[in-house]
Parts: sequence; C-alpha cells; structure tokens
Amino acid sequence: MPTNQRRRSFYSGESSNCIDIATEWRKSTFSEEASSCVYVAAARDGKIRLRESDDPHIVLTAAPAALRFLIREAKAGAFDRVQEGGA
Repeated sequence: MPTNQRRRSFYSGESSNCIDIATEWRKSTFSEEASSCVYVAAARDGKIRLRESDDPHIVLTAAPAALRFLIREAKAGAFDRVQEGGA
C-alpha cells in the first residue's frame, strides 16, 4: 500500500525556507513478509527514488534507464562475485 511522505528538497540546504516534496512510496512485492522492506517512488522530475525501511531517511535517486540497466545486470549475474572480491 502506498504511503505518503514529505521530504525536504535537496536545493533547500540548511535554509529555513525549505521546499517539501510529497512522494508516494510503494513497497516492493518481494518485501511482503520481510522485516526489511524496499520502497520505490516516481518523482516529478522523472527519476526513481529508492529507500529501505531500516534507513528511510537515506534515499537513492536514479534515472529510469540507469535503474533498468542495474536490474538487468543483477538478474544476469553481473554482481554475483562482488562479495567474493571479484567483478
């Protein structure tokens, strides 16, 4: 189920004149039963935002094409050896 969160604009810096951006977060269907959930949101600028339930204040932003490439490479096994010190 989508959850609405408000985020401060990156352009606001430490200013008190900040801009809040409403984002509709959707939980990954693969996270249904897990305690650690991945959330995704489409931003108004066309980019994709990702966050994890353990650290919701950390938000990754990616262009749709870059995220598609990352997912395609991960599915193909391109990162399988990263933990072993390869790749």
